[in-house]
Amino acid sequence: MSETGLTTGDFTEENEPFSLFGTWLKEAQTSEINDPNALALATVDADGLPDVRMVLLKDFDQRGFVFYTNFESHKGQEILGNMKAAMCFHWKTLRRQVRVRGPVEIVSNEEADEYYKTRARGSRIGAWASKQSRPLESRFALEKAVAEYTLKYPLGDIPRPAHWSGFRIKPTSIEFWKDGAFRLHDRIEFRRDDPEGNWSKVRMYP
Repeated sequence: MSETGLTTGDFTEENEPFSLFGTWLKEAQTSEINDPNALALATVDADGLPDVRMVLLKDFDQRGFVFYTNFESHKGQEILGNMKAAMCFHWKTLRRQVRVRGPVEIVSNEEADEYYKTRARGSRIGAWASKQSRPLESRFALEKAVAEYTLKYPLGDIPRPAHWSGFRIKPTSIEFWKDGAFRLHDRIEFRRDDPEGNWSKVRMYP
């Protein structure tokens, strides 16, 4: 039994990271008050200067971890510049952390369209109206753009903008961290040389 009251077993015995991540995410969905799928996404710009911001995980499977964004935003441009990224999940209530690193691919148009259709209508309008990460002359300018696109798409389907889609991090490293007494934490890292390779598992010093 963990300190949170959840029965988790010995995660260090797991030999496959995606099923373990799925278990931890499911438990976070029960324990965390807001956005258990929130993660810190790290990228670098053309000068190698790092950037980090919070985004939401929208899907994951054996292929990797998916999130969506405006490709013309800072994070979109930084990822497109080198197609690598890292992410970190932190579930404070559970006292757990998961770190992911690896190359990035763009999701298929079919995947992006399918997810886009599940978004609230206002969010789909916002994807057209917002020139994400660029200077905004006034709040009124944004509200005007929203109004214009609302008139353009008053009823029916709202097509997905070409500049709005998803990225998938295809991990070559996934590290699981669990709080331990006296800062003697448990850290297990799954590693592979490429996104199609086999995983090895290493226990790390806390």
